[in-house]
Amino acid sequence: MTTAEFSSLPLLPVLLQSVESLGYQQMTSIQQQSLPPMLAGKDVLARAKTGSGKTAAFGLPLLQLMIKGERHPQALVVCPTRELCLQITSDINEFCKHSKGIFTEAVYGGASITMQIRNLKKGVHIVVATPGRLIDLIERKAIDLQKVKYVVLDEADEMLNMGFRDDIDFVLKNTINRESIWLFSATMPPEVRAISRNYMESPKEVTVGKKNSGNVNIDHQFITVSAHHRYET
Repeated sequence: MTTAEFSSLPLLPVLLQSVESLGYQQMTSIQQQSLPPMLAGKDVLARAKTGSGKTAAFGLPLLQLMIKGERHPQALVVCPTRELCLQITSDINEFCKHSKGIFTEAVYGGASITMQIRNLKKGVHIVVATPGRLIDLIERKAIDLQKVKYVVLDEADEMLNMGFRDDIDFVLKNTINRESIWLFSATMPPEVRAISRNYMESPKEVTVGKKNSGNVNIDHQFITVSAHHRYET
């Protein structure tokens, strides 16, 4: 596939400005295949390895499709871990740093739910959530899924491995007015295919790289710390 630049897409100038300021010009394969159907509001089922540029692949279309004047959750991104939740939120904020008036909130376990509820009440457009905390907020009636138009499931296979199948079903059954589902997964086991069959409408299928492989350009490092210092570290 011939590489293409972000400027070839019908992205808002403020989003292109953010992309350029981050040093991105050419799209990765997952971005090149996913962005056009997502910008058109279509369902997308994507198999992509770690480090392939997935967050930009769904983050930029979400920002483009948000209606600034409507301060309620229009998009919901569900991911398996606190760390990924925070990373996605940080990346989305970077993508919209030249676009005023779009608000994103990360909700996850291990942090004050009271503060998260307070921020949600102020009005946000995009909610990035881990399944457990999201269900907790729904049960407390602190978040309304009725007006959510776009649902992103990131690392869907990992969420299923962690036992979140019922939570995913609950969320998808209660986002009854959604217009699109964008599902990203490193592998495509039967459980992920079942979600596609049950909830997605003629999704555009995208495959990048070999099944469940990491990006060779990533240098993996680790630091050993005590458990209660891990997030600060």
